Amino acid sequence: MDLKGKVAVVTGGNGGLGQRICHALAAAGCHIAVVYAQSKQQAEGVARDLEKHQVAAATFACDVTQRDQVQRLVDDVVKRFGRLDILINDAAYNKAIAFTDLDNLTYEEWTKIIDINLTGPMLLTKAVAPVMKKQGSGRIVNISSVAGLGPTGSSIAYAVSKAGLIHLTKCMAVALAPHTLVNCVAPGLLEGTRATANLAPGSVEKGRAGALLGVAADKDDVADQVVTMCRTNTTTGQTLVIDAGRTFH
Repeated sequence: MDLKGKVAVVTGGNGGLGQRICHALAAAGCHIAVVYAQSKQQAEGVARDLEKHQVAAATFACDVTQRDQVQRLVDDVVKRFGRLDILINDAAYNKAIAFTDLDNLTYEEWTKIIDINLTGPMLLTKAVAPVMKKQGSGRIVNISSVAGLGPTGSSIAYAVSKAGLIHLTKCMAVALAPHTLVNCVAPGLLEGTRATANLAPGSVEKGRAGALLGVAADKDDVADQVVTMCRTNTTTGQTLVIDAGRTFH
């Protein structure tokens, strides 16, 4: 798909990885809807910076766990830009809870993580699906994690939410074919993100040491792969790992 002039919605677009994804898509010619949950000022700064790519950018507040807000987001984006071609489900939440610490894996923490990381992308996908179908094409890219491929990550809830997102990718690829393609990127350890800031002490160093390349995954590599998945015409239901050589599947 030619990305020039297309409209991309990026949830968590003001985050460390989300900003890179916004810029990569804007550099490819996409107009960008920067979606944020709380940091309005930061999101507006990202939108202003995106204009250097000679594209339009605007900010939209949305709690991705709330159906009414999700639908309003989709309606507002279409009203603002006239179309909606791409959805990037990047918004996520984590909290470091050791797998063995079941007492602190509370119902409240479990629900918050699952709601934001898995239910949110499902709600957003359902909301954009009719728009993309009417237009005759669409691309959805989910940002999962290597934690979704094995019992690793910041908590059991986080690992389960990211595993669910990988399978949701496959299921939605079936549901939305042939007009909308759905794919997924599963990064390993990323530095300079809010998710990394929530990890337990020593996790970053451990993550680097466990990679064949001895480094963290590169945010720009992830963003570039997102762009590739938006351009593709014959790839759907797939998950690509970018983790400097920690996980093989």
